[in-house]
Amino acid sequence: MTDEGTDESVVRRDRFSGGPARSFLSSLAADRRIFAADLAVDRAHVVMLAECDVIGDDVASEILEALKEIEAAGHDDLPDGEDVHEAIETAVIERIGPDGGKMHTARSRNDEVATCIRYRLREDVREALEATRGLREALLEVADENRETIMPGYTHLQPAQPTTVAHWALSYEAAVRRDTARLLEAYDRINQSPLGGAAFAGTTFEIDRERTAELLGFESVVENSMDAASSRDFLLETIQALSTLATTLSGLAEDVIIFANRGFVSLSDDYASTSSIMPQKKNPDTLELVRAVAGDAAGEVQGLTTTLKGLPRAYNRDLQRATGHAWETVDAVTEATEVAAGAVATADWNEEVLADAAGEGFATATGVADLLAANGVPFRTAHEVVAWAAENGADYDAIEAAAAEILEDDLESCVEPAAVEAALEPAESVASRNSRGGPAPAAVATTLESARADLDADEAALADLAADLEDAAETLRSEVAGYV
Repeated sequence: MTDEGTDESVVRRDRFSGGPARSFLSSLAADRRIFAADLAVDRAHVVMLAECDVIGDDVASEILEALKEIEAAGHDDLPDGEDVHEAIETAVIERIGPDGGKMHTARSRNDEVATCIRYRLREDVREALEATRGLREALLEVADENRETIMPGYTHLQPAQPTTVAHWALSYEAAVRRDTARLLEAYDRINQSPLGGAAFAGTTFEIDRERTAELLGFESVVENSMDAASSRDFLLETIQALSTLATTLSGLAEDVIIFANRGFVSLSDDYASTSSIMPQKKNPDTLELVRAVAGDAAGEVQGLTTTLKGLPRAYNRDLQRATGHAWETVDAVTEATEVAAGAVATADWNEEVLADAAGEGFATATGVADLLAANGVPFRTAHEVVAWAAENGADYDAIEAAAAEILEDDLESCVEPAAVEAALEPAESVASRNSRGGPAPAAVATTLESARADLDADEAALADLAADLEDAAETLRSEVAGYV
């Protein structure tokens, strides 16, 4: 090897040593989100180690005191490290010496980080659930106040049948209720502790995994230690549920944007803006952004799925890139849910414009066909009669002419003229559709009662979740106080 070659090798080594690789590996900045979670996990683990006589009470006391100081100093005061877990441990050792390293006995960063993610994600999902509760409440209030507010209903964006604002609002409340159920189910699978699984093959120390789960408020442990360290299906399930919620929100936003365009509804100024150049305009900007979040959430689902696809079992560093998909999704969808709730709750419905539009496009035609069928005309024949009328005037006279053309008989021989006149009226058309889940005010009242009962049950479940976590946090504080 020439001297020149040797010099080039040295330059190359100097150029690529240290900085780029270390910064690429580091997640310390992104880990700000789980700083508090890591401190809680450290405390629970240290308390358990002391209770199991793996470390002495005096060492536990020193470690816990150091963690208290680190918490007070904050994330920005941490020393450099690959991640928040390493940085906190280094900060403990800096304060109390080598004994600080005993806090990492019987665990790995693999099970530690998995626990921290679950610990923080529980809180984020609870916030998302609170947001769905607020949206459901807003939709139920709109429904309650608009049981008899007639509006046009559409299929394929074409006038279809008259309905009510209440019926429309309840349709979205039902969808958000299912979104809530999916998130509650995801929460149950998040709420399991991986701590104590170590790198993936367990530990030789006699530890109590159930105790750390209890101190951290987890319902149970992830039994298999390899599964505990490596699985991120709980992340995927959660953001899939959030993506479904975002899709619901996108449909809601689209409807209200269209309704605003047609003058059916006016958004509060807090949820709209004016054009920078056209002073007469009022733009539904916030709902357009809500609509767009569905695309963001779907993209995060795809990103996480692709990251997790085909990973060999146990820990892989790819997982460091997985968690961000969850944080991005839960933040965006929770905010979008809150904005949608506010927009719906503060909107004004234009009853006069809605009523005028409710009968457009012969929207009461189906009710007339149903009336003929109820009076003995086969439904397909009744459909043909009303279709003929729709092309020839779309009024009583056209129906009468259609009966003569199709039935070869007087309309009065089939049905009372007054009944036909009533069926042509949007309000009467709505009132006649009193089947379960329909738009008639009486049917809406029943649906409202059931929906409020379900909302009350979910609110109670959310309160129980919050109480369980607070009880666990208080237990952990109390146990730590016994050492510090």
